[in-house]
Order: sequence, then C-alpha cells, then structure tokens
Amino acid sequence: MCLGIPAKIVRINETMAEVDAGGVKRKINIQLLKDVRIGEYVLLHAGFAIQRIDEKEARETLKLLEEINEVCR
Repeated sequence: MCLGIPAKIVRINETMAEVDAGGVKRKINIQLLKDVRIGEYVLLHAGFAIQRIDEKEARETLKLLEEINEVCR
C-alpha cells in the first residue's frame, strides 16, 4: 500500500525543499511540480512532492493520521 503525506513547504533550494509534515521536517524533491512556493502544501510520496493540496485538506488529513497513530500506540 502506498501513502501520500501532506507537507508544508518551509524552505526551497533549487529542486529541493524542506517540508514540515505534522511536525517532522525533511528534505524532498520538488522537480515534479512547477513554481512551488513557501507556505504551500504538497502531497509527499517517496521523497517527492507529487501534487499541491489545499491547506484545509492537508490539515484534516494530518489530524486523521495523528488520530490513527494514537489508536495504534
């Protein structure tokens, strides 16, 4: 099963970006998307930003993932 995680772009350096995915920061490749901007939310899969998503959808998804994590503990 594949899972895409919403992440907020916090820093951009050419073809790479630093994102915040529910409090976890990591570097990702943004070459698949044109004109990515700081503050936008993207769907992260296997280290790549694969599409933009709106902030409301991103926050709802992150909240659900957090709830799932709590149940699994």
